[in-house]
Amino acid sequence: MQFFMSAKETEHTNYFILESRNDIFWNVSPFELEATELYPSWHYPKTGLHQILKHQELPLNTMKLQCEVEVINRMLPTFGMRNRGRGNRAVLSVGKHHERSIKNNSATVHLLICTLKDKAGCKYKLKENIEQFFTKFVEEGKATIRLKEPAVDVCLSKADVNNLKNFLSTLRLAHRGSEIETISLSTLAPVKTTEVEKPKAKMVITSRKDYPLTTNFPYSLEFLQVSYCKLARVDMRMLCLRKLRKLDLSNNHIRKLPATIGDLACLSELVLHNNHLETFSVTLCSSTLQKSLQFLDLSHNRLRALPVQFCQLQELIHLKLDDNELLQLPYRIGRLTKLRFLTAARNKLPYLPCDFQKLCLENVDLFGNLFEQPNPLAPTIQLQIPMTLLEMAARATVNYRIAYGPHMLPAHLCQDLDLTKTCLCRRPCLNSFIQVVVNLNLHQVSHTVVLVDNMGGTEAPVLCYFCSLTCYSEFLDKYQQRNR
Repeated sequence: MQFFMSAKETEHTNYFILESRNDIFWNVSPFELEATELYPSWHYPKTGLHQILKHQELPLNTMKLQCEVEVINRMLPTFGMRNRGRGNRAVLSVGKHHERSIKNNSATVHLLICTLKDKAGCKYKLKENIEQFFTKFVEEGKATIRLKEPAVDVCLSKADVNNLKNFLSTLRLAHRGSEIETISLSTLAPVKTTEVEKPKAKMVITSRKDYPLTTNFPYSLEFLQVSYCKLARVDMRMLCLRKLRKLDLSNNHIRKLPATIGDLACLSELVLHNNHLETFSVTLCSSTLQKSLQFLDLSHNRLRALPVQFCQLQELIHLKLDDNELLQLPYRIGRLTKLRFLTAARNKLPYLPCDFQKLCLENVDLFGNLFEQPNPLAPTIQLQIPMTLLEMAARATVNYRIAYGPHMLPAHLCQDLDLTKTCLCRRPCLNSFIQVVVNLNLHQVSHTVVLVDNMGGTEAPVLCYFCSLTCYSEFLDKYQQRNR
């Protein structure tokens, strides 16, 4: 039975909860944790975890730890020999071993190290046989156990930190030997091949016959591709893969994304090319993907718009939106300050948002859109004269950077403030403005530009806003001077 520690605070005192794999919980005060000796800043009386186990009268089965192990013989340098200097994937177990040489064939506690080449394993006696623990780098999943006989150092690395700490605590108890008999340990046994195999990090499935229906996906996956399987929805088993960095679900029939994709905290690449997506969830924009997602491929879907909150995915570097039905790009797209590659070819974009001018790209592709022909002399005028109280309050809130939120203002007002437009004079405007469409040379925002049309153009229409007639007049004067 493996357990790990987590700190919780109660009304009267601090307690640590020992949670077992069998869902058994023990309340343990900090003063009963000295046995771990992994926390040098704590100074508690000498009571061990074995006391806790004794009082609870609960059996403790074979403790196991999966990690990389290198066993270094300290005597080799004496004979002018060197160790290999490389660890192997192994399973370490603590349990009972019956030795015939001992009277009554009584069991002693041993450490068993099993590898893929030696599944039967190598046993080491533990009672009063550990010379020293080296735990300086335990928070990195590393530790070394120095044994007296034989003279070897067992070097552990790439271990789960919590499991490693608990395993070391068990080794300390076995080394001391005091009252270890009160803990019920099972007999050591060889491990299965699946236990010592290197965790699978990559899986590619490109046909329905290969799709796992009766088995789970390996927990250790970092890259998962499931394509051409006609999936109508995202398999919830995929969302339990906490180490997943890249998820490729291209060429399926997925219509909607579950909000729980946002729980994949390590996910940096999400490929949804050639599906049936019609919307992109607002919940995903507010999830942990804000801090992790760098590559997003939504090409060849049925998207007509992306939510305003989409621009909260501020770690995005590569965004692919080709071959959708987009009528507009995200209004605040300029907030994607790390975006370097943007493709939105073959959509139905009539123009680009004003914020597009704030981007700093390396490559942009907007070929095949239904861009309008800009005409700055034909503005859309929505000026409110006299200006409403709402307009004045909104402009002041944005201009003076006054904090606001749903706990202070109605939700629809917060949404309006998030969509505030910016005049060329840098002043904000809400519902009172003049709108015109002007040409933007895409080389101003990108190093490399794919031609916008078959005529070799690199200009695209972009929206511009003016907060007053004065600002619009100044713009017109400059525009006419440039085109004389």
